[in-house]
Amino acid sequence: MSLETGQNPMTEKIPDSFRAFRIRDDEDGYRAAIENQSIDDQSEGDVVIRVHYSSINYKDALAATGKGKILRDFPLNGGIDAAGEVVTSESEHFSPGDPVILTGCGLSETRDGGYSEYLRVPSEWLVPCPAELSLEETMVLGTAGFTAGLSLYRMEANGQLPDMGPILVTGATGGVGSLAVDILNVAGYEVHALTGKIDRFEWLESLGAAQCISRHDIEWGKRPMESAHWAGAIDNVGGETLSALTRVIRPWGSIASCGLAGGIGLETTVMPFIIRGISLLGINSSGCPYALRREIWARLASDWRPQHLDSILTGKTDLDGMEAIFPGMLKGESLGRKIVQLNGSEQS
Repeated sequence: MSLETGQNPMTEKIPDSFRAFRIRDDEDGYRAAIENQSIDDQSEGDVVIRVHYSSINYKDALAATGKGKILRDFPLNGGIDAAGEVVTSESEHFSPGDPVILTGCGLSETRDGGYSEYLRVPSEWLVPCPAELSLEETMVLGTAGFTAGLSLYRMEANGQLPDMGPILVTGATGGVGSLAVDILNVAGYEVHALTGKIDRFEWLESLGAAQCISRHDIEWGKRPMESAHWAGAIDNVGGETLSALTRVIRPWGSIASCGLAGGIGLETTVMPFIIRGISLLGINSSGCPYALRREIWARLASDWRPQHLDSILTGKTDLDGMEAIFPGMLKGESLGRKIVQLNGSEQS
């Protein structure tokens, strides 16, 4: 994938009106629609970027449909991810034409998000796009890939090593899961994938999964500690699955908890923690410190760079086509990653 802008961004001006996916909740109810707006309608910031790509995450589907309480202010533009080029900058760290990435940091939660042709943001949140990645590739990764990378980073900081044994990835066909399978494989780990989509086993194996397991067939057991099968896990599901994982992780292994598609509850005991010494690590990709954010992106562009981004990218749409994707994602039907193209030429 290579980016061709087709114009000189140094001379670009912000148009008086552009399109954005706006979410409202007022006397007329909760709703979302594409609207025309100006940059002055957006949250404050010292940099304006021309957004080339965003992505569609589970959190975006919750926010757009009102199925989850994501937004804490209204109205706001949706989209927790954005990648594009700087148009105007009051920051000494960024200049017009610079390719940049922004994920999390309150987008589509407390301030306007990336589903907008132009986006005004604080410069201290922007990450320069690594030279090894195109803007399109950064959004195939997006919050999902960043979360998977942050999960592995925290696990390794806690002592996880490939020779300790296999890592289980739950919800493996989703965005975080599929990228975690690829990233873990690249990093030298044996990867086991847990999913309810048995028809996707071959696809997961092509991404690097050494073993695929149906969540419909697995028997976790109910004792405080069961036979330890895996050296660690990246869990996108939460609820009963996360509870069960605490019972089956090998001594000194880590579980990175980064999702709640299966529920917010956690039922466990202290036994695995004080007898096996396992660790439960919370993954907050949105509020990740800036220095660590840059480090994770540097790793994703180099030694942790996924090898199958073309396979993981399973759909590309524009602003008009996003809403058709949200219902299936909320039903757990999503596969891999879907991105939104807002500006820029098609990729070669």
